Amino acid sequence: MLEKIEKFQVLLLALVLAIGLVISTMIVTRNMSNDSIFVTGSYSQKVVSDSGTFDIYLHARKANKVQSYADLNRQIPIVTNYLKKQGFQAGDIEIKSPSGYNIYELTYNGLSTNNVIAYDASRTIVVKSKDVKKIKSVASQIDSLNAKNVDLNVNEPSYFYSKLSDLKIEMLEKATKNAQQRAEAMLKATNNKVGKIKSVNMGVFQITPVDSTDVSDSGISDTTSIEKKVTSVANVTFRVR
Repeated sequence: MLEKIEKFQVLLLALVLAIGLVISTMIVTRNMSNDSIFVTGSYSQKVVSDSGTFDIYLHARKANKVQSYADLNRQIPIVTNYLKKQGFQAGDIEIKSPSGYNIYELTYNGLSTNNVIAYDASRTIVVKSKDVKKIKSVASQIDSLNAKNVDLNVNEPSYFYSKLSDLKIEMLEKATKNAQQRAEAMLKATNNKVGKIKSVNMGVFQITPVDSTDVSDSGISDTTSIEKKVTSVANVTFRVR
């Protein structure tokens, strides 16, 4: 009888151990399936701007409004003729509406009076072209018209890349692939492998001059350089298997 009890206890203990092993295996398996790794991938590509623009600001100050606008109208043909000689078409040149304000006489202590002594007028000419090299060249030389009694100032040109939207989709794919490669390298030493993607979020795009290392949490959109570097970022969580 005692021998039967001992055999039963041994059998019961074996059964308990087997159940425990199954439960432990299930727990480990479940934990492994929930394991994940978060990786940031990136991809950069150089692009060349395919359009550009710059603004020319004309200025005139005369005794009254009529004279000031007349002086602006004198300057406009000089500027537009110069632009056309440089190869710009009529459709590349946009002349904005004029604006201006009265200049009032000041008292000896700097207070304004009601006495109008001059009228200050201005007008903007916007130049656009797909020839970015011409935009850069003319914008840097047009101030030579000051020698022809043209009162103008020029801002720094802006350059754009029109296919950026399509490029972003392609670059996000490559940034995600880079994240996978980084995850594989990190897990190699642990004998684990990268599983399926659990989640992926697109980071901000950085559009900078080619030699720039600047980054911003809100993204950078450079318009000052013809050649640009576009960097995409993908934040990816992979399952670990």
